[in-house]
Amino acid sequence: MKVAFSNIFYFTTGTAVVIVMLVTTLLMTLIMILVWRCHWIIVLIFTGLSLVVECTYFSAVLLKVNQGGWVPLVIAAAFYIIMYVWHYGTAKRYETELHSKVSMAWILGLGPSLGLVRVPGIGLVYSELASGVPHIFSHFITNLPALHSVVVFVCVKYLPVHKVPEEERFLVKRIGPKSFHMFRCVARYGYQDHHKKDTDFEKKLFDSLFLFIRLESLMEGCSDSDVSSLLGEETAQSDNILVKSNDNSPHSNLGNTVSSSDSIVLANSSSHANNRISEIEMDELEFLNNCRDIGVVHILGNTAVKARRDSKFYKKIAIDYIYAFLRKICRENSAIFNVPQESLLNVGQILYV
Repeated sequence: MKVAFSNIFYFTTGTAVVIVMLVTTLLMTLIMILVWRCHWIIVLIFTGLSLVVECTYFSAVLLKVNQGGWVPLVIAAAFYIIMYVWHYGTAKRYETELHSKVSMAWILGLGPSLGLVRVPGIGLVYSELASGVPHIFSHFITNLPALHSVVVFVCVKYLPVHKVPEEERFLVKRIGPKSFHMFRCVARYGYQDHHKKDTDFEKKLFDSLFLFIRLESLMEGCSDSDVSSLLGEETAQSDNILVKSNDNSPHSNLGNTVSSSDSIVLANSSSHANNRISEIEMDELEFLNNCRDIGVVHILGNTAVKARRDSKFYKKIAIDYIYAFLRKICRENSAIFNVPQESLLNVGQILYV
């Protein structure tokens, strides 16, 4: 009995080491290809040499299966099933959310009020989608009578890079017309950045939002000024041609007077347009600051995933039992996103995959 247990312990330890080495080699290969972008010859040489050594050890363990080598194989198979079900359920959930996005035509058809009462405040709607309006938002506005004056869809994405610079952390985009006051913000992190330790996440998000509004107004002002400058140059060129052709005529001074008056009118119109844009920018920034001072609410989707009725029995077991159990014992999204509990709002929804 003592010898049997020692053999089982020996082969369990050996097989575990071999499996860890195999997984490490495969992950290292992915890092070399996707992150480091090494040449395919270097990747092939590294993978080949590693697999020669590891497969030698693995074949030695397989020859001793009847002496206790089956135990680590069963443990490895169990862990593989758990990881595969988790990956499968997560991919199916994301695919379902991606295909059930709310169309912009439906959002625009609701009008600036979105068919609800817009109350003062800012709502941060967390989603895994980096584009489009998530289906959880339509579920939210069809079941609640009111919505915040400003809505920001927040998406946290991890990129295959070492670290993302702070100035490139957030990507902000407007959704719909300005009267809707809806934005999308994608927060990007590298594999060594820790979002949970980012205590100033909310402040940085609003700073990026305010910067986006200023840059948007600046781009609109630049386009207007470019058009006015081009018009001014064309008018000046035509007036100069007129003056040169009629240089000896008594109406030459009249041409100079007309060109100078046109440039003054264009300059005044350009300055009035820039002043109007700056006023609109200040009004929107003041509106966002007031809504921020009133309160910020973090809206998270508490999505439950279930298999369809016509699904196979093994899919029902994987989704309804194994994946549901894994979701239950994992950390909640509020802990992952470091959301304060006093300003948290969970919206429940069931997705059938």
